Order: sequence, then C-alpha cells, then structure tokens
Amino acid sequence: GLLTRLQLSTPTVGILSSSKSFSQNIPSCLWKLGRLNHVAIAVPDLGKAQSLYKDVLGAQVSEVVALPEHGVYTVFVELGNTKLELLHPLGDKSPISSFLQKNKTGGMHHICIEVDDIKTAMTELKKKQIRILSEEPKIGAHGKPVIFLHPKDCHGVLVELEQA
Repeated sequence: GLLTRLQLSTPTVGILSSSKSFSQNIPSCLWKLGRLNHVAIAVPDLGKAQSLYKDVLGAQVSEVVALPEHGVYTVFVELGNTKLELLHPLGDKSPISSFLQKNKTGGMHHICIEVDDIKTAMTELKKKQIRILSEEPKIGAHGKPVIFLHPKDCHGVLVELEQA
C-alpha cells in the first residue's frame, strides 16, 4: 500500500537531486538569459495571417507596424505567456523576402529571448565564437536593443536577443 508507493517514489528524489548538481556545473555568465519573448513567423500574406489568429483562433492581434530598418512589417499576436510575431517583407532588400522565396507558404523565422545586459552578452558570445549578425544592437519592434545570432552557430535556429 502506502509504504510500497513511498519506496517507488524514492528514486525520483535521487534523480531530481542529481539534476541540481548538473546545474552547478554550468559556468556563471556576466549576463543572464531571460524569458522567451516571441516566436517569429514569416508569412506571405499578412492580412490572411492576421485573420487566422484574430478571427479564427480568437487571439488579440496588434495593428501592422512598419520597421524599415529591419525591412519588415510586423504584427504581434498575444498568447498570454508569450507572443507570436508575424513578419512580412518591407522593401526589396528585406531578409523576409529571401526567406519566403525558399519557403513559399512561410514558416518559423526566429525565436527571441530576453537578456538582462545585451552589450555584455555580445562581448561574451563573441569570445565563445558565436557570430552576431550586426556590429551594434538595433532597435527592435518593442523599442529595445536587439541582436541576431548566426543560425549556423545556434543549431540551425536564428536567435534574436532583446534587452529586457
């Protein structure tokens, strides 16, 4: 009965305590990785994508915002614990245009994670041979400094870091 259940749960405690020692082996950084801010999705038709999330799925969807410095139109979809960023090309040199040429129906473009100190993160990441796609942070869709990490250095994922 109860004693058998307690004995069966004992190994779980050992596993959990061993994961604690694993985290102690992670070197401390001068900067801290924070929460997932958003997942960005490139879309070939921004109006249809807005309608899907607003009218079909019932999400709160922002107005379209042009970000000429990044070559994109953006729309944010609120999800409670994070956001989706819908991206559509703005101008001929938009990085989203080339993405959509390879992915005609659209798809996940990048993830955005908050950091507490973007300048220190840049310095440490460069020391660790992680390529940053700009020399200096640019102002992103939330009005905060952002940088992008090369996807080849991040297991095939384009990672955006945003100052929290």
